[in-house]
Amino acid sequence: MKQTGLETPDLIVFFLYFIGISGYGYWIYKRKSKGETTSADYFLAEGALTYWAIGASLIASNISAEHFIGMSGSGFAMGLAISSYEWMSAAALIVVAWFFVPIYLKNNILTMPQFLRQRYNPVVATIMAIFWLLLYVFVNLTSILYLGALALQVTAGIDFTWAIAGLAVFAVVITVGGMKVIGYTDVVQVVVLVLGGLATTYLALDMVADFFDKPNILGAFSALKSEADTHFHMILPRDNPYYKDLPGLTVIVGAMWINNLNYWGCNQYIIQRTLGADLKTARRGILFAAFLKLLIPLIVVIPGIAAYVLYQKGVFGQEMLDVHGTVKPDHAYPVLLNLLPAGLKGMAFAALTAAIVASLAGKANSISTIFTLDIYKLYINPKASEKHLVRVGKITIWVAMAIAVVIAPQLRVLEQAYQFIQEYSSFITPGVFAIFFLGMFWKRTTSLAAMVAALLTIPLSAGFKFWLENVPFLDRMGYIFLILVAIIVVLSLMDPKSKNNPKGLEIEPSMFRTSPGFVYVALLICGVLAGLYTVFW
Repeated sequence: MKQTGLETPDLIVFFLYFIGISGYGYWIYKRKSKGETTSADYFLAEGALTYWAIGASLIASNISAEHFIGMSGSGFAMGLAISSYEWMSAAALIVVAWFFVPIYLKNNILTMPQFLRQRYNPVVATIMAIFWLLLYVFVNLTSILYLGALALQVTAGIDFTWAIAGLAVFAVVITVGGMKVIGYTDVVQVVVLVLGGLATTYLALDMVADFFDKPNILGAFSALKSEADTHFHMILPRDNPYYKDLPGLTVIVGAMWINNLNYWGCNQYIIQRTLGADLKTARRGILFAAFLKLLIPLIVVIPGIAAYVLYQKGVFGQEMLDVHGTVKPDHAYPVLLNLLPAGLKGMAFAALTAAIVASLAGKANSISTIFTLDIYKLYINPKASEKHLVRVGKITIWVAMAIAVVIAPQLRVLEQAYQFIQEYSSFITPGVFAIFFLGMFWKRTTSLAAMVAALLTIPLSAGFKFWLENVPFLDRMGYIFLILVAIIVVLSLMDPKSKNNPKGLEIEPSMFRTSPGFVYVALLICGVLAGLYTVFW
């Protein structure tokens, strides 16, 4: 087994990536920053991103260490079923592009709290802004840093603490340039992470082919299916030990839709990339992201399954264990990286770093946007100039990252960090999606009903986790969503003024018209999804 660490060719490749992405980011910053930068320009890159930059940025910000390390670890533990988060996201993205984005753009929305403020009232918007800030800083940002540092430690032998600090600083350097820099550097990041990820997948399948004496990687794939058949079922039965994480049909006809539509359609961190574009460009960018989503399991889940089979055959030993001698699924991807030849390992290492940094930058930018525009500008300094708001946004990035650096090491007790992220993010998902969905498509939804739902979502989620601990968290999330929808509907109907709600959105069929090209590509993606679920049911 090769020793952990980067050799000279790896370091050369990695530093070429580091210098290249930093230089390109600086060039974009100087080229696109003409005159005084406004807050809309800084936070949203208003009118500056092409469809391919939007699509690439959506994926680069979404794909991070939680995928390369966390999802690969889940692939090791439970198999291909974890891919539902990716493949069902492709379907959700189509819905978001078709129905959600036109509403945001027609109403000139810059942030999700702004939408809530316009549709409901400042109280609802502020409550949700605080919820989002807590989630982004204490769950998302910290988990990305933790998984990224774990990967650097296992792969390159970098000290865990130094890895956290280095990733944080690198991400801040990218983030303080604003959304234009993030958007265009994300294009490069996606190319790097896809190429590096495919290299790791090829290595994993090649190792399987050699071990089972198969002629090529297609033979290796058949060997994986033969040796780990239980790892190739998308719909888990009740007796599967990981049914609690992915409960059967819930992933295609249940609460997985709530999870994904909320993430892609009501999430500042994601939807922010489309809010500065026109409708045609935004929709094309989202479809491009949906297509890329179909490829992600090939890059992150298949290597995890390959590592599982090789571990079962004794190829891997102590590398897969933690300090207590327990199998650590999240070690699967870093262990595979250590087997890459010199140079290629540097490329894969750069891909992993690209994914981590892009996701950190996107998350930090959203934290900065929400705090600056929805908290600071409204409640702390309403008369702040555009230049001052941009400065506050940059300071917020540093503060948020510093908090994450302090908290991230505490996550080392987790077995599968990906499931931690999904479960604790779901604490606010039911309320957020109920408020947004009914606020968009049912004019009678009142501010009082929305505020009650916002205040109840975390207590209900915590209570259901305590009282229904054995119920899968996705099912719990679905139950809470239905309860909150019922509460919102009842409270709204009880208010006689809701019949002529002045804040109800005017929805016209023409808003949702799409081009024939959009329909064709959407049908193609849905057809691929249907085929995948049919083959791997």
